[in-house]
Amino acid sequence: MHDDHRRIEDRVERVLFQRVQPAVHAETVPFTIVSWQAPGEPVPFADAVAQSYEPFTPGMPWGPPWGTTWFRVRGTVPRAWAGRRVEAVFDLGFTGAGPGFQAEALVHTAGGTVLKAVNPQNRQIPVARPAAGGEEVDLYLEAASNPDILGDGFVPTPLGDPATAGDAPLHVFARADLAVLDEEVWQLALDLAVLRELARELGEGEPRRHELLLALDRSLDALDLDDVSGTAAAARQVLRPALSRPAHASAHTLSAVGHAHIDSAWLWPVRETRRKAARTFANATALGEEYEEFVFACSQAQQYDWVREGHPAVWERIKEAVARGRWAPVGGMWVESDGNLPGGEAMARQFVHGKRFFLEHFGVETRGVWLPDSFGYTAAYPQLAKLAGNDWFLTQKMSWNQTNRLPHHTFRWEGIDGSRILTHFPPVDTYNAEFTGREVAHAVRNHRDKGGSNRSLVPFGHGDGGGGPTREMLERARRLADLDGSARVRIEHPDAFFAAVREEYPDAPVWSGELYLELHRATYTSQARTKRGNRRSEHLLREAELWATAAALRSPSYAYPYEELDRLWKTVLLHQFHDILPGSSITWVHREAEAEYARVAAELAELTGRALAALGPGGPRVFNTSPYDRAEVVGTADGPVWAEVPAGGSAPLGTAASAPQPVTATDRVLDNGLVRVEFADDGTLASVRDLSAGREVLAGPGNLLRLHDDLPNRWDAWDIDRHYRGRWRDLTAADSVTVVERGPLTGAVRVERSFGRGSRIVQTVTVRAGSRRIDIATDLDWHEREKILKAAFPVDVRAERSTSEIQFGHVHRPVHTNTSWDAARFELFQHRWTHIGEPGYGVAVINDSTYGHDVTRTTREDGGTTTTLRLSLVRAPRVPDPEADQGRHRFTYALLPGAEVADAVAEGYALNLPLRVAAAGAGGPVVTSDHPAVTVEAVKLADDGSGDVVVRVYESRGGRARAVLRTGFPAAGAQITDLLERPLPEGGSVDLADGGVPVELRPFQILTLRIARDRSQE
Repeated sequence: MHDDHRRIEDRVERVLFQRVQPAVHAETVPFTIVSWQAPGEPVPFADAVAQSYEPFTPGMPWGPPWGTTWFRVRGTVPRAWAGRRVEAVFDLGFTGAGPGFQAEALVHTAGGTVLKAVNPQNRQIPVARPAAGGEEVDLYLEAASNPDILGDGFVPTPLGDPATAGDAPLHVFARADLAVLDEEVWQLALDLAVLRELARELGEGEPRRHELLLALDRSLDALDLDDVSGTAAAARQVLRPALSRPAHASAHTLSAVGHAHIDSAWLWPVRETRRKAARTFANATALGEEYEEFVFACSQAQQYDWVREGHPAVWERIKEAVARGRWAPVGGMWVESDGNLPGGEAMARQFVHGKRFFLEHFGVETRGVWLPDSFGYTAAYPQLAKLAGNDWFLTQKMSWNQTNRLPHHTFRWEGIDGSRILTHFPPVDTYNAEFTGREVAHAVRNHRDKGGSNRSLVPFGHGDGGGGPTREMLERARRLADLDGSARVRIEHPDAFFAAVREEYPDAPVWSGELYLELHRATYTSQARTKRGNRRSEHLLREAELWATAAALRSPSYAYPYEELDRLWKTVLLHQFHDILPGSSITWVHREAEAEYARVAAELAELTGRALAALGPGGPRVFNTSPYDRAEVVGTADGPVWAEVPAGGSAPLGTAASAPQPVTATDRVLDNGLVRVEFADDGTLASVRDLSAGREVLAGPGNLLRLHDDLPNRWDAWDIDRHYRGRWRDLTAADSVTVVERGPLTGAVRVERSFGRGSRIVQTVTVRAGSRRIDIATDLDWHEREKILKAAFPVDVRAERSTSEIQFGHVHRPVHTNTSWDAARFELFQHRWTHIGEPGYGVAVINDSTYGHDVTRTTREDGGTTTTLRLSLVRAPRVPDPEADQGRHRFTYALLPGAEVADAVAEGYALNLPLRVAAAGAGGPVVTSDHPAVTVEAVKLADDGSGDVVVRVYESRGGRARAVLRTGFPAAGAQITDLLERPLPEGGSVDLADGGVPVELRPFQILTLRIARDRSQE
């Protein structure tokens, strides 16, 4: 019996692929083709059609890397095809790579109307159904010749940069025909494919498998291979009973939704994503016109906005589809951002800008967070998602874990503040499903919540490079809607799925804390300049908003820069996409990102300067953007000066009280009375003595630079594999160790090293009066390949856990490796700081742009315990960017002895928000908190132009806190709002008390307040 089954399976496979599928478009006539190669970047349709076109024939090569070739095809439908379904069919030279990873084309009528796109899995353009015969067909194809960057595997390629990609044609044009779609043959091909795949997934002993194989065998007996078209109906008739048997009452339900994950940049630049969005959205709207049941879920407001600007007709089709319920805006974020690295306020703005876009343009309040492909998810997400008005969360990426499987597919995810959100990651284990038998069976077998829930979600459609669902997928879904032996497939809106599963599974289990992806850990480090650009932009935006608010409150003539800030925020949010900020894109993407960050910084500097100038004339003042009072040394053109500045405010320069004990600096020692730093001859820190605590901080050489070999098994820019620890070289040879500042306010030692392939690192270790923080400003010229550079701080504490800042709080992670879950966290991410300590004493390492790190614990020969924190400074992967991280890097990290978590919070802000000196009038504070744990994160004017002041605060220490927020302006009242500045139903108004706004926060709670100004007192 087994051999007979194999015979049938082999027979079906050969007949399907060699006889039936080729007969789907058996009758064809070729188009006449002409072409024009755009000389540079893509041009609009109107410009393209005005060019002179040259004759072109199939078989000719075309398309230099990243080029655009316009093809004009013309033909006439034969009279003999009257009454038939006629299509234009194209093969631009498609290869085995999926849609979105090679040639693609957007197809226009001669009048400029966008029809849809063609790609390897979606090659047809509708012409007539039915044809009258004699129709003239005149089409333009805007064909993109994009290279397949990973086509040869994880091998470095010059194709990711136009400067090195060359101009040799990538493709050979294969086909451009008018063709009859033989609908009966096409439907037979689908019948055969669905039943063949279903039979393959059923067990050898299952009766249904025998039934299906027998039906398939008999169907092919009814098919004349010399007349497939004439006998297809008879073959289908044989299969009808097998396709008509309904699914079992207990069958799993697959809630299916069309999808096309489009990376906003990855193996292509941002400019190509604009075109990918247009192509995919045109396909989805066209498919929705043909299939009434089709629902297309689409996230990323940025991509909608690109289509709105560039293709108004496609945009109108989207709006109509949304109104009909055929198109589902989801996600509510500006882009599908990285899930770990964006700062707290930036993550909030992802929701603000995304949700507002969908509300403004569609009147749709998105209900869920749609992040299928991001590389792990911060424990801050549940609260942020809820505060943005969401009640569900979807991801897929957790199925990529290398070591451990999450125990659930549907669960309530609990964040660091206790907020919970219903979360699902589809057991189909892909967001690019096609409804193959294997996928459907895997979703059922893999589902980990059997008994509690009997449904899961399936996002179907070609993605990553776009493309989306195809008509073949819809046809498969129709056959699988209610078919014995299979799960039931029901196409519906994701909101409907989550509503059903919420009702079905009210006691879904709880997962508490971060969703750590046990893969792609190097995304915390790769492309360090991109990461620094993001971090700096986030803090510059904070500064600009704070001082613009202060200026607007102080100067009636000052115009708050709503439009500029909105535009700049959107630029930064775009570059937080989960293949840009993580550092996993091609050369072109990261070069453009660096340029954009430079432009953003320059514009924000101008906006901040304008705001400070609006505060009025004045002598030099020191401005403090951080939420904590500062007493520290500030650099000026005339040298360092001691300054004392209130939180979020300013103070005259040079009027502070006398500076504390001065710094002394000798050849190998820096001492300010609080810490004493001794240098070894090789430039490492031989000793860091906490003079206040009377204890040595280090248990070995501090700031030891270690160079590891770093060649992961695959996914070069994404992954750091555990085996990197097996080979290293310590950089202990110093070119020079020199005292460069000798006090009294600042002492500094510069250490210079040369190593490797011509790399050079210059580090200036600085101790300032009145501060325990030891800064290490780093200037690195990096030319290594497939290496990672770590900076180690072995600390004399026995830490059970490390504590790292995340968005609006922090998380604790075990230092030990008791379980496989602990061991898998061998590389971690942080935001501005990580703290390690034992009861009574701790140390923090602060940074201004370094996210990746690791923490380990060892026992010394003397019986003591060393906890070592190592920062991952820079990497050198070669795929997909062969030049990743090469060149100049500037960043600062710092050691903070004797630190509690509260100290780490304050110093993290201080390092990232340096004091600013400007000739301006008194500014701020706009809002201050009288409780150190109630931390002011953002101050701005309300987005609706009302003039209300919006303040976002959070509890930063992990405990409960009561505070009064004091305003630097007359307040008339305050309301608690969501992230979109809308009053919360349960929040209501806050009564003012003694001119302030009283607040009470639970651990890590985020609170957004809208404070109305009392105009009568201004």
